[in-house]
Amino acid sequence: MNIIKVTLLSMIISGLMTSFAFATGDVAKGKNLFNDPKFSGGTSGNSCNSCHSDGKGLENAGMKKEFNLGGKKQTSLEEVINMCIQNALKGTALDPNSQEMIDVVSYIKSLGKDTTATKQ
Repeated sequence: MNIIKVTLLSMIISGLMTSFAFATGDVAKGKNLFNDPKFSGGTSGNSCNSCHSDGKGLENAGMKKEFNLGGKKQTSLEEVINMCIQNALKGTALDPNSQEMIDVVSYIKSLGKDTTATKQ
């Protein structure tokens, strides 16, 4: 009986760790998407970087719980990203759970991390 409990617990922990690793996204891939003018089918010739050069102005975006963009309230960073994709990039909104969205969100969240300790 204990072996079954230990095995089940191990499987649950392993699954959670895998889910967490997937949910964190790939910052480098997110940065590449952020700089890609064809990101999410964009047709305007702009990338996210066109308006937010090197992520400027987005340093605290990963910490916010609510946004007000275009006179409308958004309750997640994913909503804001999709609004920018549709309006500025003239692309197609992403599924909030897609790997591309997870990667871009990870990149934007990384902009708020204090890197001054590593710069000399």
